[in-house]
This record gives sequence, C-alpha cells and structure tokens, in this order.
Amino acid sequence: MDLRPPLAAPAVPESRVERLCAAISHIEDLLEEGDAAEAIAAFNADTGHAYEPYDFRNYYASRDIEDLALEAARPARPKVPDISRAELVEIVRRMRVVGRDQDYYMLVLETNTVRPGAAALALGDEPAEAVVDEILRYRPIAL
Repeated sequence: MDLRPPLAAPAVPESRVERLCAAISHIEDLLEEGDAAEAIAAFNADTGHAYEPYDFRNYYASRDIEDLALEAARPARPKVPDISRAELVEIVRRMRVVGRDQDYYMLVLETNTVRPGAAALALGDEPAEAVVDEILRYRPIAL
C-alpha cells in the first residue's frame, strides 16, 4: 500500500544529512567548551525540532550521528488527523522492516495514536492488523 506523503518517510538529500552532521559536531564541540545555546537554537530553528544539550551529549549511546541528523531532517511531529486503520497497518508493517526509516515510522505511529507504548506493542509477533486493532481500542481515562 502506498502511504500519503505526510505519512511516508520523506527522502532526505545526503547533502542535508552531511550539513546537519557538521552542525551536530559543532554543537558537541561548543558544549565541551561551555555554551552552545545559540547554536542549538539555530539548529532547532533550522530543523523544527526542540533538541536540548542532553540530546547532543548523549545520542551516541543508542545511535550514530547520521541517525540523529536524519531524524532532525524529518518532521518532528508528523501528525495526520484523518489517518485510517489501513494506513496504520501499513505503518506497522514498514516499522517492522529494519532500516533507515524504521525510527520514523515508529514516530508516526506514536504521534498518530493515543495508546502509550504503541510502537513497542507493534514490534511484537502479532499480525499488523491485530496490533492496530489493539492500539485503536485504547481509550484514555478522563481525569
């Protein structure tokens, strides 16, 4: 199934990833020296994200600089208000394919559903349709 453009992982030119990698490295250097607030603010303005010093100091514990740059190059909160069940099923299927876009599809699933831990549930062995039905059955408790 083809996904609508707001749901599909956007292609990111390698030159953009390289520029963001350079900016990340520069911010890391500034953090070592002391203050990187201006550089982080500029990075966030360029990417539409809300990264903090912690993100630049600790990303390497779970991913490499290219993964962080790719994340930064893509939308921070890819919310689509009229997402369908069929689209969610396709997102779960794509999320299960290990590769460069897996994290993005996890973000799309988490952003477009209200069930906490939807992405973790989707990584299980159940068929994608059953996972989506379970995710959609969830109703938050009104306080």
